[in-house]
Formats: sequence, C-alpha cells, structure tokens
Amino acid sequence: MIDSKYIRKHFPSLNRFDDNENKIIYLDGPAGTQVPQIVIDGISDYYKNSNANTHGEFVTSQETDNIMDSMRTKAAELLGAENKNCISIGQNMTSLCFSLARALSKKFKTGDEVIITELDHEANRGPWKTLKEIGVKLVEINLLDNGTLDYNDFRKKINKKTVLVAMGMSSNAIGTLNDFKKASEIIKDYKCLFLLDAVHYAPHFSIDVKDLNCDFLVCSAYKFYGPHISILYSKPSLLDELDTDNLIAQDQKSPYRIETGTLNHASCNGVSKAIDFISNLGEGDTYREKIIDAYNKLGVHEHNIASYLYKEINKIENLTVIGPDFSTKRRTPTVSFIHKHMTANEVCKILGKNNICAWDGHFYAIKAIQKLNLEKIGGVTRLGISAYNTMDEIDKTIKVLSKI
Repeated sequence: MIDSKYIRKHFPSLNRFDDNENKIIYLDGPAGTQVPQIVIDGISDYYKNSNANTHGEFVTSQETDNIMDSMRTKAAELLGAENKNCISIGQNMTSLCFSLARALSKKFKTGDEVIITELDHEANRGPWKTLKEIGVKLVEINLLDNGTLDYNDFRKKINKKTVLVAMGMSSNAIGTLNDFKKASEIIKDYKCLFLLDAVHYAPHFSIDVKDLNCDFLVCSAYKFYGPHISILYSKPSLLDELDTDNLIAQDQKSPYRIETGTLNHASCNGVSKAIDFISNLGEGDTYREKIIDAYNKLGVHEHNIASYLYKEINKIENLTVIGPDFSTKRRTPTVSFIHKHMTANEVCKILGKNNICAWDGHFYAIKAIQKLNLEKIGGVTRLGISAYNTMDEIDKTIKVLSKI
C-alpha cells in the first residue's frame, strides 16, 4: 500500500502556496510529473562532481561513462529488456520516432503499408506519415465513439503488405488503455514490425517488452518523475539492421547508432534516480522485482483516486466525462471531461485561479479529439493522477468544479 504522506515528502514543489494560501494541486501529470528530491540531487550532483564528456582517461569522464551505463542498465530493468544495449537515449519521443522513420524509409518500399491509430498522440502518427514520400500507404485503425479502438477494424486492415504497426499503449488525451496484447496476437501472423508508445503508460504500469513481443518501445522519463529525456527500446541487434542517420565518427553499434551528438549526461543521471525512486517504493529480492511491486502498489493508489474523481465528476450536472469508465482496471488514472456551457480553457482558468494545475485542449492527440467532435469546443479539460496526489486534493478540486 502507498503511503501518500511518505511519497509527498520527496517532492519539494508540492509545498507551494498562492496569495490566498491555497496549496498547489498538481493534476497536470499527463503533461509531465513533478520530480522528487533524489532526481534534483542527481542532476545537481553530476554538475558539481562529474561534469565531463565520455570516454576519457580521467576521473570525471570515467564517472560519466559509469553514469551512462548505469542509466541504460536501470532503464533496461524498468522495461524488462534483454540488456542495456537495447536502450537508446533521445531528446524526446517525437525526435526518436522521426529518426526511426527516417531509417525505416531506407528499408520500406512503395506499396508497403504502415498502420497507425486515430487515438494516438501525433508523435506516434506524424513521423510515420513522412513515409508516404517513398510511396508507403498509411492505414488508420478507427476510434469508436466510446473512446476505444476498433480491433475488428484492425483485423480487417492488417495484411501481407503491412510492414509496421505503431500503437499507443494508452491515450494521453482520454485515458483509454489499449489492448496491445490483443494487437500483438493479431500481429504475430504477419511479418511486420511492432512499435509501442508507452509515454502515457510507463508512469502507471510495469512494462515487460519481452512479454509484449514488441520490436520497439518508446517512453519519456519526464512522465515518470524524471527529467526531459526519452528512451527507445529496440530488440537486440535490430537497430544494427537499420541505416540510421549519424556521423561517421559515431559508434555504429546498438544502441548508439541512432543517438546524435553529445547526450545530456546530467539528465541521464536524473533518469537513473527517477527509476531508483520508483524501485524504492516496492519490495523484492531484485531491482526488477522492486519495480514491479512498486507499480502494483502505485496502480492501486492511482486507480482508487482516479475512480473517485470520475465518480464525483459524474455527479456534476454540467460536466460529461469523455472516455471509458472505471468499472475495470483497464484504465489509466486520467480523467477528461467537457462542460455544458464553458470551453475547456475557461474551466482551466478557473481551476488555475484556485491553484489547481490542469490542462485543456487536444494534447497533441488532435485526430482523436477531432474524431470525437470535440475540437470545435476547444477539446477537453484533463485531470491526471500521479503518485503524490491525494483524496483531499480531489475533494478540493470537485468543490471548485461543482460551482461552475
């Protein structure tokens, strides 16, 4: 069980008040969580003690090498990857997907088909659209009115011409948890690559890339209590088969061949500390076991708070929740809604005046918002639950929402 008071002690940013003595409430986690002191210290300590480039014959460079190796090892443990050489590092998920798309454009050919979904963030749509320049056909899985994907439509559209399926594990806009295991079962009968976007999933659930049988998986540390760094998992040696864009002086082996320029070593140390933070919430004999146990506990904590938020919002006459309900645990702790008379931005302004952090709009999942006919009213108001949120914060938020 998660001790909210214990968790909140790790986050210095939670102690902020406005001029009216309203304590700040962070429900903006889907756009990026707050960071614990261990992450802040990890970044600061690197600059204080070990700041250098890699592969030198002196102490700070060797410490940097160790920090980078440690980050890859811990990220591999987080994702259940085979080893640290499956972990590449990027500025963000969008840039990693564009780099992959560029490499795959040299492998795919005219007439090949790539499947994307109508529910996904544009970072898992836009890069693959560039493949149309070489004659690749883009095929989209339909989004149903209830906010879930149409898997019968998926079965109809995948075929022998399909070379890549790119799917989100969950929706950052409306909280849908996709049935990616069903997708994996469908895909196994075809010779195509399978890429999963875990950016919105990784903060809330444990991941086992071997069990998922995905070829690639991307996630971003700033969504799970770390700094702005993204991670790409690739199956062993798979990157070595791709003609990635890099400099001739760059290490041409996995996982380095898709990385460009000098990486942000301080932030990578922060990522290690963020994974440490998660593992420290769990119990087990190994680092991986602690991570899995921590996610199980976090899942219960976040689902309880989010389902309560969902239930209370549904009691407010002017509000309508968009997306699946909380009757099962196949749901991320993200609740999005619309107001009968106000735009999402107007709602967020009122929340903001009460020191409640929330987002409005399409959150780069613009196709989904368009498909659900929500773009013309400014999209949705989105509230996200993270490890540090409490029932008391939800009660205060509901009190504000009930008055508008």
